[in-house]
Amino acid sequence: MAKPKKTAKQNQSKISGMGKGKTVTGRVLHDPVRDKLLPIFPLDLSKVTSIDSLVRAMGDTAYTARQVGDGADVLEAMARDKDCFVVMTLAGALTVGKMGLIFCDLIESGIVKAIVSTGALMAHGLVEATGLSHFRYDPTKMDDKQLFHAGYNRVYDSLEPETNLDHVEDVMDHILDEWDDEETVCSWKVHRRIGEYLHRTAPGRGILKSAYHHNVPIFVPAFSDSELGIDFALHKITRQRQNRPVLRFDPFEDFEKFADTMLATKRMGIFTVGGGVPRNWSQQFGVYAELLARRGYKNLPLKRYNYGLRICPEPVHWGGLSGSTYTEAVSWGKFVPPEEGGRFAEVFEDATVALPLIVGAVLERLNYFKR
Repeated sequence: MAKPKKTAKQNQSKISGMGKGKTVTGRVLHDPVRDKLLPIFPLDLSKVTSIDSLVRAMGDTAYTARQVGDGADVLEAMARDKDCFVVMTLAGALTVGKMGLIFCDLIESGIVKAIVSTGALMAHGLVEATGLSHFRYDPTKMDDKQLFHAGYNRVYDSLEPETNLDHVEDVMDHILDEWDDEETVCSWKVHRRIGEYLHRTAPGRGILKSAYHHNVPIFVPAFSDSELGIDFALHKITRQRQNRPVLRFDPFEDFEKFADTMLATKRMGIFTVGGGVPRNWSQQFGVYAELLARRGYKNLPLKRYNYGLRICPEPVHWGGLSGSTYTEAVSWGKFVPPEEGGRFAEVFEDATVALPLIVGAVLERLNYFKR
């Protein structure tokens, strides 16, 4: 006689009874419902109707897809916290990678209040904002040696024509030629002047133009490591030849402006795309604030980031800064520990894939596209 099958109710009863005692192997099998574990679900594309619905569904799956969903939740929390000042740090060739309008959206939506970036990213963004183009690289047409002689600079699978960068120098010369000889130059002032120039001359959108319109300062800690830094050096030669006073660049004006801005905040969030100098320069503010107090310069409480979202595929095991975890940064006093309310997400993915999904989902949640 066949053994009768157990009903679903009987199976659930069996599962619910787990954890009452040891099995013969000594294991105590827990009930995941009683342990309050969160279930995960299959991604049903037939129910996806928007970027947000896709990202929410991804958050209920596993692996990098879940990281994308968790990342959107943390960015949304930062955006909805009215007392949170959000800093975005940018590294990599993301404007050549055509992510520039996403940064505009983050600024124009009011989510991002300050930006710390590589200089190259801003220079390539300036190219885009003035109406010039980047191009696909076709390796069957030219190799890298031929590209150099033709004046095409390769950025992974894309090309930046040298003529574009000559145009950037023209813009910088215009900005610096009108600079007051007595005024010290620093990166946030330069980028604000460029944004003002674009406001007057460029009809399209661009990260520097959006930042100018919304009073979002842009800091480039390694300013000399960029086309704009090179242009500043060339302009210095021009002034020397014309027997004009040479402009003085002081990076500590950037440092002090950023520190004063962050010290005035109630809570802080950081949205990091890539890593490198922009990430570390922004994060070390917590260290600076702690030293101000501990070494007797100012009487102030700890200033640490309450929120953090990082999109970067760099693994931690290489020991590089870009791969270091938020947990490691807690040990430096840069972040509030999760046990004390800190909320963080790390997405190990190419930014050109994860960034549009995460930002698009959050902007939908905030009804940004319907305004």
